[in-house]
Amino acid sequence: MSTVTFAQHGAIAKITLNRPDKLNAFSAELVHDLTQAISKAAASGARLALFQAEGKGFSGGFDLSSIEQETDGDLVLRFIQIEQMLQAVYHAPLATMAIVHGACYGAAADLVAACQWRVATSDARFRIPGPRFGLALGTRRLAELVGEDRYRQLVLRTKPFDAAEALCAGVITHIAGQEEWESITQNVLAEVSALDPLTFTRISSQLRREMKDADLAELVRSATDGSVKARILAYVDEMAAIRASHNNS
Repeated sequence: MSTVTFAQHGAIAKITLNRPDKLNAFSAELVHDLTQAISKAAASGARLALFQAEGKGFSGGFDLSSIEQETDGDLVLRFIQIEQMLQAVYHAPLATMAIVHGACYGAAADLVAACQWRVATSDARFRIPGPRFGLALGTRRLAELVGEDRYRQLVLRTKPFDAAEALCAGVITHIAGQEEWESITQNVLAEVSALDPLTFTRISSQLRREMKDADLAELVRSATDGSVKARILAYVDEMAAIRASHNNS
């Protein structure tokens, strides 16, 4: 079964994370399937790429299930592939929209931030852990979205932030329950369709700075500054200790 499903409904290309038993964690396979789905949406003639997820949450972020068996090189390659996927979303030639429920952590939050419209349920929660283990993934894109000061506030914390704070910060554009998703999607499609596809693409490209090479280079530098595997494992231990202290207090 594919970790990502693609379905086109008229002008909407629906891309669904489909690994619910693992909270849609970003494995190498899921990132590959997601990249393929984005390419398919871009070539489909659709006007809107819609990202959603199956299961109890949008995504737990980077898949750590096999980290003990992976080398630093394996991890660096996976991070590079995630950044390339995020760039494809950010610079897609069609409108992009994410609808989030439940947990949305790490690279999944970066995926949402790369979209132009960003909807979340009231129970959604977000976490941006990359900087905590020294990784510059999606940093510039998110900082440009929410502002430098707000970016620092979001990443220099150990607890997730909720949908209300995400809306206030600009991480998301709407808070809406599932019963509202269809109407919001159709409203966005109507707004996008007011412009011809070429004009929409041109405007989007002018609004979104072309920094692909610089962003990728900074990611690689951050991921290869010592052992990224050791840094991730240290972060996992730190979070476990924090959870244990909260449970005991």
